[in-house]
Amino acid sequence: AHPLLEKLGALPATARAVLTTGQVRAAVAASLDDEGAGWDENALDADELADLVLTLVRDANLEPGDEPWLGALALPDEEGELAPAGELLFPGSDFARVVREGELPAVDEELAGRWGEETLAACGVLAGFALVRASDVVLDPDELEPREGDFAEPDDAGLLDAVDVWCEDVLDRFPDTPVPPVATELVAVRDLELVDDDRWPEALAMLSLPPLRDALVQPVRVLMPDGTHETVRPYTAWWLRGHPVLDGRRPAGLLAAGGDPLLRGLYDEADATGFDDVQVLRALGVRTTVDALLDEPGGAAELLDRLTDPGRVVTPAQLHGLYSALAELDPERVGLLPDEVRAVVDGRAEIVDAAYAVVVDSPDLLPLIAGTPLLPVRPDRAAGLAELFQVRRLSETVPGTVTSQGVEHEVPDAVRALLGPSAPASYVEHEELVVDGTELDWRLTDDGTVHAATLEGVAAGLAWAARQWPRRFEVAALLEDPTRTEELATARWFD
Repeated sequence: AHPLLEKLGALPATARAVLTTGQVRAAVAASLDDEGAGWDENALDADELADLVLTLVRDANLEPGDEPWLGALALPDEEGELAPAGELLFPGSDFARVVREGELPAVDEELAGRWGEETLAACGVLAGFALVRASDVVLDPDELEPREGDFAEPDDAGLLDAVDVWCEDVLDRFPDTPVPPVATELVAVRDLELVDDDRWPEALAMLSLPPLRDALVQPVRVLMPDGTHETVRPYTAWWLRGHPVLDGRRPAGLLAAGGDPLLRGLYDEADATGFDDVQVLRALGVRTTVDALLDEPGGAAELLDRLTDPGRVVTPAQLHGLYSALAELDPERVGLLPDEVRAVVDGRAEIVDAAYAVVVDSPDLLPLIAGTPLLPVRPDRAAGLAELFQVRRLSETVPGTVTSQGVEHEVPDAVRALLGPSAPASYVEHEELVVDGTELDWRLTDDGTVHAATLEGVAAGLAWAARQWPRRFEVAALLEDPTRTEELATARWFD
């Protein structure tokens, strides 16, 4: 229409303007009624109306969801029966391939071939997973019911399978309040319950791509009654975690095959081939790395719980890596301290009473504590682990008193150059080094003196005193043959 006519109330004669007139909307809403559309005695039959509406949709270049009411348009299904467009599958589409057989009818193939996926999807025909986008959703399970109507509204959270259970799980995280919290924006994938069990690899691949991906990985922001905000697990991730969608099993608590070796034995492994998106795997609850696990709320408690599961196998080397990671955490993130821990007892990883475990912080004292449950950890994190578990360190449990006599020697210049300014200036050589009544190779006493009875003991003591423990073998080589200084210095280029 001319701009002046539009000002006087005339409608612009665009395809979308015609499509969205009250007459067309009424005809679509009544297209499944036995009496047909009652707005005109010359009303079109179902086929004619479908052709008209689909022509307008195509010419208007509509996208899926632009006009949700089009989902009520009557279209013929594969059996020739009329059904709402929003309850039909587009044959051969990605979504049709993953839906259980017989769950939803497909739109008539001839109609699909004539109009194509783009036009029919804009009318609500299902060619891919549909999103629900809703704002200010009151988290009251009793209120999350599907709305009554002729078509699925895109902001109807009640369309989501078991959304009331998700809501209850969310509310369980917070104290009871007279006014329920509100999800400021809810983005979720609907119709997950329609997927065939054998088609989850393809379905997960679809969900891992935009725009569906955000519904899986982005937390939901919740406004609390006191005005503060919290974040909770999104509905889509929650639903997928509780169903056998990965390798025929529930993904939460599985370890991605080929994942962090430190977690092997603590989790059952699942084949996650093709899923390289770490964020998606984390959203599903699949364990990938220790760091990712500990970054999750409750991750530390979960790890400690699995470490004390007698049915789980873990090696001393794994314990060293796991306890080193745990030692960096704030104690508040760990929660209640465990009554039992997995410790190394005479070389074997065993579950013991936490009260009897000690954190290893002094390698020279290890020969003195046979049978003691040890918590292995990186030296620089020993104090942190002891604080975290409220247990003693090895250096606090053994006197480590040297009772034998020795002769003091200067540390060779080549060794001091290797170990740096922290290297001791001298060490005490013993014919037999006796500590707490036991012969040892070496001992670093509290006053910083290195005592040793063997060349390897001197090397270990000097390296430990200088906080250069990995250099002990180089120190031994230099003590045995000082002429190797240049050779070893060149080799350190490749450290």
